[in-house]
Amino acid sequence: MKKSKLDRRGDRKVYNGKYHVKNPQRYKGDPTNVVYRSNWEKQCCIFLDDDPRVEWWNSEEFVVPYWSDLDKKRHRYFIDFAVKWKSGKTTLIEVKPKRQTAPPKRKNLQETYTFVRNMNKWEAADQVAKDNGWEFVIWTEEELKKYGILKKQPGRLNPLPRYKKKKKLT
Repeated sequence: MKKSKLDRRGDRKVYNGKYHVKNPQRYKGDPTNVVYRSNWEKQCCIFLDDDPRVEWWNSEEFVVPYWSDLDKKRHRYFIDFAVKWKSGKTTLIEVKPKRQTAPPKRKNLQETYTFVRNMNKWEAADQVAKDNGWEFVIWTEEELKKYGILKKQPGRLNPLPRYKKKKKLT
């Protein structure tokens, strides 16, 4: 895996980078151009690349056209992951924080816009999945923990230890 870039956007950290596929024979698409846009997506890449139940997988290679209720135009939605399991089942997966899967609780125009756009995307993805006998799912932090994809990261919840001044040796 290549080292990820760390950006700051507002009050949160955003991880993005390129994932180096370990099993390119199981990646359907260009295994040299697998991009992740969050640490959760990176962890999903690792999981899908390593999981023996996966026949093939890809990241942002499957495109779903959708109609936007916001600007009344057609757009393209790049699904986070498409997975064909050895069981024969195909799953389209979107990775999102749980808070982004429910209507905003406060009247915030940007959050409302994002929610409506996501709902339009997800309705279109769900219909494409149903039309093909697949399933469309959204993996939030709950599913990522349940499936063992998100593991507790050391030091993530605990503050950094305070710097202790070293004593001079004389």
